[in-house]
Amino acid sequence: MASNAVAQLDSSSFAEFINRPEPVLVDFWAPWCGPCRALGPTIDKLAAAHPGRVAKVNVDDAPEIASKFGIQSIPTVIVFQNGQPAEVMVGLRPEQAYADALAN
Repeated sequence: MASNAVAQLDSSSFAEFINRPEPVLVDFWAPWCGPCRALGPTIDKLAAAHPGRVAKVNVDDAPEIASKFGIQSIPTVIVFQNGQPAEVMVGLRPEQAYADALAN
C-alpha cells in the first residue's frame, strides 16, 4: 500500500488494520452510493494527511464486516482505536468532523 493511498480492506486485512493503538478511520461505502462517491475526495485528503491510517470497506464485497459493525446506512465512517469503535459517523459530515475524529 502506498503511504498516502486509501487501503481497500476485506475480511483478511480488516482486523489487522483496526487493531492498532493509534486511531484509524474506515469508510464503509458502495460504488452505487452517490453520497459515498461525494465523500471520496475527503477520504483521499485524509489519507494524504494521515498516511496508513485511512481505509475503505466496500459493503457489497465484504458484507460480513458491515454486518459485524451494524452498518445499515452508507456512507458510515468509523474511527477505531485498539480494535474498538471510538466514533461512528453516519451520512455525510463536514471534512473537519472526520479530521477531528481521526486526530483524537
